[in-house]
Amino acid sequence: MIKQKILLVEDEKNIAESLVFNLESLYDVVWVQTGTLALKQWREAPCDLIVLDVMLPEMNGYEVCRKIRETDSQTPILFLTAKNLDRDRVDGLKLGADDYLGKPFNLDEFLLRVKALLKRGNRSPDKKYDSYVFEDTTINFENYDAVKGGQKIVLTKKECLLMKLLIEKEGLVVTREEILTKVWGYETFPSTRTIDNFIVKLRGYFEENPKEPRHKRSRIQVYQVNIYSI
Repeated sequence: MIKQKILLVEDEKNIAESLVFNLESLYDVVWVQTGTLALKQWREAPCDLIVLDVMLPEMNGYEVCRKIRETDSQTPILFLTAKNLDRDRVDGLKLGADDYLGKPFNLDEFLLRVKALLKRGNRSPDKKYDSYVFEDTTINFENYDAVKGGQKIVLTKKECLLMKLLIEKEGLVVTREEILTKVWGYETFPSTRTIDNFIVKLRGYFEENPKEPRHKRSRIQVYQVNIYSI
């Protein structure tokens, strides 16, 4: 049985080691100590729950929560922090946290809250592909290439990542912010018009008539038309 995954973001070593010890028999726990590493880990490896301290090095927990909620409204977030005034709780919940537990805390209560949040947040994972086939086209996301009608197409890394994201989000709304975050990363946001240009290029690769794209209206929705502002 695959364990649910918890991302623990806590810079106090003693607290973190105690939590890992009590969680790891039931869950897969990844521990990081800074806000920057929390965002990096969240971007690279999906998790089922984020346990987040507020007072962190490099980037505080409120800012981490805000950035995550820009594109991810589903992964439960539990603040675990010494900032325990009513206004602190309100601030955390306004940012999109699902629960807020102040330090010092009762371990049994913490474990019950974790269990409840994981149960509430339990959902089918997004589809993941190493390759994808539609009609006469095969796309290999590991090698960044495709074959259409027997002809090889070499994709750039970002073209391939964008294609992969849109396919994995079939039938869902994909915002510009999510595309920029998952394809370009937080530190290198280009102009949002860049997305339009990339989609035009993908249509040119895979559509018989790019001016009348057929796949955007098909069940496959390779070119995902539900992108805000495009």
